[in-house]
Amino acid sequence: MGLPADQLDAAIAALCAIEPAFARGVERVGLPQPRISARGYATLLRTILGQQVSVASAAAVYGRLAAAMTDIHDPVRLSAASDEALRACGLSRQKSGYARSLAGLVASGELDLANLPADDEAAIAELVRIKGIGRWSAEIYLLFAEGRPDIWPAGDLAVQIETGRILGLAERPSEKLTRELAERWRPYRGAAAIFAWHHYQHANGGKAALPV
Repeated sequence: MGLPADQLDAAIAALCAIEPAFARGVERVGLPQPRISARGYATLLRTILGQQVSVASAAAVYGRLAAAMTDIHDPVRLSAASDEALRACGLSRQKSGYARSLAGLVASGELDLANLPADDEAAIAELVRIKGIGRWSAEIYLLFAEGRPDIWPAGDLAVQIETGRILGLAERPSEKLTRELAERWRPYRGAAAIFAWHHYQHANGGKAALPV
């Protein structure tokens, strides 16, 4: 789902009106492209598989798992898989535990990804029940898969760095200060985060900063 281009552009225009530093940033690096992920179980499974490994490695493991499970979108199949089968697909013991936590919560109906609470903090609280999914991962899911417009992942290092750089601060703000600085950007903080990652890429020679 994510934030579509027209909504993202409109939100950044609103940010530029609130905070002139964003307008100067847009003049420097232009507008970011939208980033959209599918809502649901498979996207969160990809998030778990992608932790602390390269994009290529995560994609390879996901591909092997998809082939072994027949239907990667059915959490019941993963729940029923043996530890040996998951290991053969490339999952460590820890990641197998995380994947089983996700699959179990979804398969049992305890976690309904189609009907997460409308309140962002309540939705984050639901998602972090999954082993291996912390606040940052939950925020990234809500921003890119659900398109929630006011998600602000203040704990993200690139967001902190670029918030400081865009605003002309002498040093990187702490997570607490990053959160405080963005209060006046409500309800457009999701677009502010996407622009911060976009700005980071340009400031660092095109190196990827957007979460995968």
